[in-house]
Amino acid sequence: MEGVMHIFTPASAAWCGWTMLFLMLCALLSEMMQPGVISQTGASLRMRTERVYKDAPTNYLSQFLITLFRIGTLAMALYLCFYQEGPFSFDIFVAICGVVFLVTLLKMLGDVLVDYTFMLSRRFTPAYEHYANIITITSCILYPCVLVLMRYGNAIASRWVLGAVAVVFFALWIYRASRHFIESPRAVFYFILYLCTLELLPLGLILYLSSQTINYL
Repeated sequence: MEGVMHIFTPASAAWCGWTMLFLMLCALLSEMMQPGVISQTGASLRMRTERVYKDAPTNYLSQFLITLFRIGTLAMALYLCFYQEGPFSFDIFVAICGVVFLVTLLKMLGDVLVDYTFMLSRRFTPAYEHYANIITITSCILYPCVLVLMRYGNAIASRWVLGAVAVVFFALWIYRASRHFIESPRAVFYFILYLCTLELLPLGLILYLSSQTINYL
């Protein structure tokens, strides 16, 4: 109707609801295909070994679905974090998903290089397993927060929520990784170097590229 101002919000975009439903189905199907991929992640944080179901055959479809859930949830949170005004675009959301996937892939390659260079396989493998668990936990925490922010939040509230979840993630990751890597005072220096180059740097790159993607598109 002419003369009527249309206010765009994430909640007014129909694709947002369907996308969040799809992400939830991905998580549920992943848990059904490989029981424990979500439900046992909390218990694994109290253990020095991998997840309880580590002896079961890997279900790659389950891993693919839980990866979609993680990437999609983080991408939606980033979109809400940097969204200012105008239509809430599905194309931008897909572009941010691509950014998250690309940076995550580069980080994994960096992890493999560090593992190969310093021969840390004995400690790296269980640490990476815990890393995947922590990402799943933080994604599950972030998902309901995103639902609330889509309806009632704004960019400032989204940044506070995303920042709080990031603090939880790094606190859990430092707690778990320190038990695998820090075995001497000298190892503390290498762990801090690893944390800055392969954890904080990728996170900063994701934030920067996501904000630039939203501004450009």
